[in-house]
Amino acid sequence: MYPPSPSTPLRLMVLAGLLLLAGCDKIPGLGPDPRVAQKDAEAKAIGGACRHALRGLEDCYTLNPKAAKASVFAGWKEMDAYMRENKIEGAPSVLGKVEKPERKGSSASDAETEPRDTAASRTRS
Repeated sequence: MYPPSPSTPLRLMVLAGLLLLAGCDKIPGLGPDPRVAQKDAEAKAIGGACRHALRGLEDCYTLNPKAAKASVFAGWKEMDAYMRENKIEGAPSVLGKVEKPERKGSSASDAETEPRDTAASRTRS
């Protein structure tokens, strides 16, 4: 028999190291960026919330321009399937029904009784 060459133990060590690393899922730097995964999850949550609020996809895209459209759609679609499966009614959004508070120092009755003449208040130089 031939004696083992000096590179054989090195090859065996490299092979053993590769086999050990093949089973590792948590090698730092090799997985997806957690910020990207978080943005994807947020976009899916936005899509699900839009579906639950009875909003269309186009409205959801318009209200959330920074969210990834594919992820928003995936979340909207998942929520739609969930709501249909469990017979859940959506909750209409109250976004457009919010009234603006009155300004302090002026009341609505004062504004109605004293009309302003904008043309007379301007001065020409």
